[in-house]
Formats: sequence, C-alpha cells, structure tokens
Amino acid sequence: MIQSLQWRFAVIAVVLAAGLFLVYPSMGPVPSFWDKYLPNNPIRLGLDLQGGLYLVLEVEADKAVESVVDQSIIEASALMKDEKIRYSDVVKTSPTSVGIYLKEPEQEPLFDSKVLGNLHNFKKIGSGPTDKGFEIRLQVDPQMVESIKQRAVRQAVDTIRSRVDALGVTEPDVVIQGVDRIVVQLPGLKEDINRAIDIIKRTARLEFKLVDENANLGEAEKGNIPPGDELLYETKRSPKTGVLMRTPYLVKKQILLTGDTLTDARVTPDQFGRMSISIEFNRAGAAQFERITGEHVHERLAIILDNRVYSAPVIKDRISGGHAVIEGQFTPEEAHDLALVLRAGSLPAPVKILEERSVGPSLGEDSIRSGRNATVVGMLLVILGMLVYYKWSGAVADVALLFNLLLIFAIMVAPFLRATLTLPGLAGVALTMGMAIDANVLIFERMREELRLGKSPRVAMEVGYSKAFSTIFDSNITTILAALPLIQFGTGPVKGFAVTLCIGLAVSMFTALFVTRAIFDYAFLVKRVKTLSI
Repeated sequence: MIQSLQWRFAVIAVVLAAGLFLVYPSMGPVPSFWDKYLPNNPIRLGLDLQGGLYLVLEVEADKAVESVVDQSIIEASALMKDEKIRYSDVVKTSPTSVGIYLKEPEQEPLFDSKVLGNLHNFKKIGSGPTDKGFEIRLQVDPQMVESIKQRAVRQAVDTIRSRVDALGVTEPDVVIQGVDRIVVQLPGLKEDINRAIDIIKRTARLEFKLVDENANLGEAEKGNIPPGDELLYETKRSPKTGVLMRTPYLVKKQILLTGDTLTDARVTPDQFGRMSISIEFNRAGAAQFERITGEHVHERLAIILDNRVYSAPVIKDRISGGHAVIEGQFTPEEAHDLALVLRAGSLPAPVKILEERSVGPSLGEDSIRSGRNATVVGMLLVILGMLVYYKWSGAVADVALLFNLLLIFAIMVAPFLRATLTLPGLAGVALTMGMAIDANVLIFERMREELRLGKSPRVAMEVGYSKAFSTIFDSNITTILAALPLIQFGTGPVKGFAVTLCIGLAVSMFTALFVTRAIFDYAFLVKRVKTLSI
C-alpha cells in the first residue's frame, strides 16, 4: 500500500513539474537561456483579449459556377479546333448552360465522342437545328453545381489563410461557418487594418481577354455595347497633374486564360524605378499562353485583374516559356500586395464583408484584467468557503483546486493542443472551478454520511470516494460530450468556452479523485491520523 502511494505521489510530482514548466513562459519574460534552449510558448490570447480584426465573409459561390462554365467554353472551342469540328459559335445561354452551334450536323457523333467526354462538368440535354446552325445544348449537372460551390468555399478558406500567413499575423483563425460564410480572426493586428481587409477580400481574378478593335468604342461608352463584349477601364494617374485618368477598353467577354495556372508572381522594378509584376505559369498554363499568343498575333491582349485593365499590349509574336508582365503605375506597397495575392492564388469567387469588427488592445487588456480579477475573487471565495465549512478536508480540496487551475493552462499551451484563451474561455475556467470543487463536495458529504453511521474515518473516506466516483464521472463525461460539438462546429467565443470547459472537466477528475485521494491516504497510512477533520 505504501509502495502504491509512492507511485501516486511520483505521478503527481511529474504532472506538477510538467505543468509549471509549460506555464512558466506565460508568467512573464523568460531568461535568455530558456528562450534559446527550451520551448517558449506563452498562452495564446484570443481576439477579445489581445485585440485585432474580426471579419465575417460571404462567398458568392454562384460566380464560381459561372467561372467554370466560362472555362469550359474555352476548353470546348479548343477541343473542336483540334478535332476539326466546324462550328459557328459557342455561347452561354444561362449561368449553368451552354449552346454550341455546329456548321455540319453530321459532326454531332464526333463531338459526342471527342469533346463531350472531356467536358466533365457538363451533360448533354438536347440537340437540334436552329437559325444559327445545329445546336447542341449542354448543362452543368445540379449535383456538380453544389460540388463546385462547396469546393469554392473550401478553396476560399485556403486562399485567405495563405494571404493572412503572408501578412505575418500570428495564430490567425480562418474557418467555414455555415454553407458559404467564412469567419476570419486576426488576433494582435493593430496596424494596417484597412490594408489587411483589402488583401483578404481582393478576388485577384487574373484574366486575359482580347480587345475588340472592330467595334465602335464611342458607341459602347454611350451604352451600346455589342453582344459578347464588355466595357472595362484602365486607371492611371497623370505623372504631370496627378489626376486619375480612365482609359476605356472594349474587350471580348470570352476568357482566354486565367491566373489559376500561375506558379509565381514577383515585383520587378525597371531601370527607372517603375514597378511591374512578373508572372510565371505552370506547364499547362505556359502551353495555353503560347497557343493563345500564336493564334492572335498582331491583336491586343488585355491583362485584367478584378475587372480592371492593367495593360493591353499588342501581341507581336508567339510567346513561349510561360512568362508575362503586368505593368501599371504601382507604388511599391501596391506592387508587393498585388504580387502577394497572386502568389497566394485568386479567390474562386468574390467575397463580400457581412460583418467587420475591430477590437482595440486597450479593450483586450481591460478584459484580461476583469477576467483575471473575477477568477481570482471567485477562487478566493471558494477556498475560504471550503476552509470554513470542511476544515482540514477543505484545505485538501483547495490544494486540488489550485492544481486544477495550473493544469488547465498547462494543457492549453501544450504543443499537442495550443488552444486559444478567449474571454468566454475565462468564463469556462470559472465554471470549471465550481464544478471541480463540487466533485469534492460530493465526496465529503458521502464521507460525512458514513461517519454518522459510526464507521471509522479511514473506512468513511474509502467508501466516500467509492460511492461518489460514478456520480462525478457520469456528470463530467456527459458535460464533456455536450461540449465537444461546440468545439467541432463552434467558432470564436463559443469554441473558446467549450475548449476550457472540456479541459477543466477532464483535469478536475484527476485532481478530485486522484490527487485528493493520495493526500488522504498519506494522512492515514503515513501520518497515522485517527480523526477526520470534515
């Protein structure tokens, strides 16, 4: 029995040492040797305690479906050219359907075997003669539409997370909320908030389209835009007057190439200090770019980013190698930000901000102070109450309570978890303190009942722990099971509360059932205590 007690105290000592080791960096500045050789992981503070930026974004997933349809039109045109299928037009008849007009109806079987099989997002819904030629009607499968929307939201999360990481924000939180919403939390972001918002929400949709030089630009500016064209503008600042000038371009709606195949984007100043952005395509993108430039020599190719024309150079020759340059009157910061979002990837669909909230660091400090004071006052009242009501046994419960608090924060900073402490998380800690002491109250009341029945102090202690165990275990486990979905599906405050609650309840079973039992066994077996102060 004494040997068992030694092992239990050895376990308690190891857990106590590990807890102190993990929590120590959160207590203040660590010595230089610690920072150099030992883990330095202070408690991560959430947005409400540290200050920062909170955003709720909505992904316009329908735009992602339209983009897929646009790309399929380009792919279908290229495949028909390769297979020598003669066609007069390929048009988008609705956001999810396409009409392809063949010049020779006899080529429909060839289209079905060579082209349709490669358009994996589409299914054929009909065909027949029309005034424009023999029409083949294609439509995106409804299940595929939902799949594209879901993929767009997941891709948007990955893209935004990459952009946030490039900003250098520590411990950002980017999660999906509901069907098409994304919650972005950037704790500690105190400067350049507007710049961060701009980088996060920028679609960075890079497109290459042909300029329609045969249409009347003047008529287009009056609103008479030819079918299949759109009016876009290039914005430049006059070097002499500093006034913004808008140059109109009438471009064809058909997208020849997008930035989805980009592998790199970097700022390259010229000899005069003017900023431009060099971009590189992957192998597939390079082949497409070479084919496009080869087919449209002496035509103007507009380089468009988020519906703004940055340049529209004349294609002088076929361009191989997969390199291109985006020119514009960029400031160094604008150029670096644009290169950043291009490297991180374009958003598959535009996002709009539904909610924006900035939390100042001073408010966070007030929250920390208030939460700390509330926790300390609450603990002192509980400690005092236990001492008054349960005497020496209450002191044992108080020791376990302090141990419980230490282990909660130790587990939160442990490398395998690295949880974030939020203001609701502090509320979870306070609740856990109450539930932890409640476990000891159950045990002590059981012990009192056994003493009233005339049993010896040691037998009363053993029976008290034995009978209270199932009640404590069941209540804590059911509460943890109820809190786990909040961790899985909750965000921000809800998740912060659930994390500290689950950790605290798990730890309280160790401190209430293992630590206090070891102290009582030590008193009876080693110190030979004959009475129980309870």
